[in-house]
Amino acid sequence: MTSVAVRPHPLLEVACLSIRLDKPLSQVVPAEALREAMLPGAKAPFATDDTIKKAVRDLLRQAGYKPTGRGKPSSEYLGQAALEAGLPRINALVDAANAASLHSGLPISVVDLDRVEGALEVEVAPAGASYPFNASGQVIELEGLLCLRDAQGACANAVKDAQRTKTTDDTRRALAIVWGTKALPGRAERAASWLGELLAACGAQVEPATVKNI
Repeated sequence: MTSVAVRPHPLLEVACLSIRLDKPLSQVVPAEALREAMLPGAKAPFATDDTIKKAVRDLLRQAGYKPTGRGKPSSEYLGQAALEAGLPRINALVDAANAASLHSGLPISVVDLDRVEGALEVEVAPAGASYPFNASGQVIELEGLLCLRDAQGACANAVKDAQRTKTTDDTRRALAIVWGTKALPGRAERAASWLGELLAACGAQVEPATVKNI
């Protein structure tokens, strides 16, 4: 059972899913339900609005991070992308997370569990923390931002996930993290539940990961 430890935070409300595939990710075909869910006007169990957007930004700025410009929540990027050209197709895991994020308005991270090291923990990143977030080596500064970390350091957050733990064609085990807020009670769990349904339709084995407050 995948476990994630969460340090005290006045606003954070996370939901996590443990995902297993019976074949490499590159061979997983997105189900029709997932393809439909990636459309802006798709039928979904919820919809986002400016209230959701503000609550997510308030969550990220609580410890001093500025969620604006290039540092805004990933869910906002998805909303813009969907309106301009539709969500980009990446792979079944990321596509499902993006669809759930688009409609719920909550950022969602996906990490390859075979690329992380040691225990997983959610905490606010300290001063000086950073990591490359794409293959070209571009770096995001993390100070004050809630992040998932492993033994090597931060590896995911609600803005941009680390390149070193992103899914690949060979991914077989993954963790999805819905970055929710207590200002929207229960929304993270509902988003995770729908994400699980989309992944199950693609043949994935999905179960809630254990979240332990420490």
